[in-house]
Amino acid sequence: MAQQETRQWLLANPPLNDPVFSGSNATFKLVNATLPPLSENQVLLRVLYLSNDPAQRGWIQKDADPARMYTPPVPINTPMRAYGVSEVVESKVAKLPKGTLVIATTGWVEYAVLDAKECRPVQTGDGLSPTYFIGALGGPGLTAYYGLTDVVRATSDDAIVVSGAAGATGSMVVQVAKKIIGCKKVIGIAGSDEKCRWVESLGADICVNYKSQSFKKDLMKATDGFVEVYYDNVGGEILDLMLTRLKRYGRVAACGAIADYNKGGDPTGLKNWFEIIMNRLEIKGFIVTDAVTAGKSGDMLKVLVKNAKEGKIDIGPKSETVIPTKFEDIPKTWMMLFEGGNQGKLVTKIV
Repeated sequence: MAQQETRQWLLANPPLNDPVFSGSNATFKLVNATLPPLSENQVLLRVLYLSNDPAQRGWIQKDADPARMYTPPVPINTPMRAYGVSEVVESKVAKLPKGTLVIATTGWVEYAVLDAKECRPVQTGDGLSPTYFIGALGGPGLTAYYGLTDVVRATSDDAIVVSGAAGATGSMVVQVAKKIIGCKKVIGIAGSDEKCRWVESLGADICVNYKSQSFKKDLMKATDGFVEVYYDNVGGEILDLMLTRLKRYGRVAACGAIADYNKGGDPTGLKNWFEIIMNRLEIKGFIVTDAVTAGKSGDMLKVLVKNAKEGKIDIGPKSETVIPTKFEDIPKTWMMLFEGGNQGKLVTKIV
């Protein structure tokens, strides 16, 4: 077989603040490349869907100290790191024949050559789209489940607030908290009235719109009497406000800080830090790979898949935003993450 030609989006100039999409300082650059021939135990993949994740922004932060990162930064002049769903188009591995769908970290490329050990076959069936396994039944679902059960130890006695509740992880937090753990009250925070109604349809008792002029008053009312748990996906001003809405000995799962991901030069500070001391609040940061390291990811994902197949967790077209995207527009689709342009998981479908 002739060596495969492919296009690749490389990291060219790590950004300090917002990524740049044109000019001499553009964050990414589009190049053509020739892949090496297959060796034993390798496959050639054609990328079908790419996962878009807020964490990717941290991997390309200018002047980031690798010693403080949980994963190595993306090296300059290498493909932007991303995982997704790909199809095996050529194989030297018996267990991964041509046509197999796999989840793997390919990067922003059209084709990739990977070792078999880097690929996980997608077991669909029962009407489950392969894209669900990079969303509700993949990393975001696992993040939600692990954060609730292990990080903040949520129980049926807890009232919980979830920020970013219409996002990939937040929407699963709502469902796991309400439908699996049985939390007594689940309060969502999202960025539009339409998204709030969707979050409520997933099981939230109430969802408040952080873009509304009455947001602070609405959140105060929803958290009257205070709450035991805050699942934080956004950081910034909402985290600062929520420090004042937690009960004494309240717990915070610090999952994300998307409000500050493009503010590397001027992140939002906290004004209510003393709340942590006065009310003995517990704040614990975590990364989804912690569940893998703890050996819990497989069993947790099985629970999510089982509940989805039984109809206890609502996943479907409304739980993801799949954007048909030309290869040259991949960075623009990714930026929708930071503009609030998605409901549920944001997926790039390469067309």
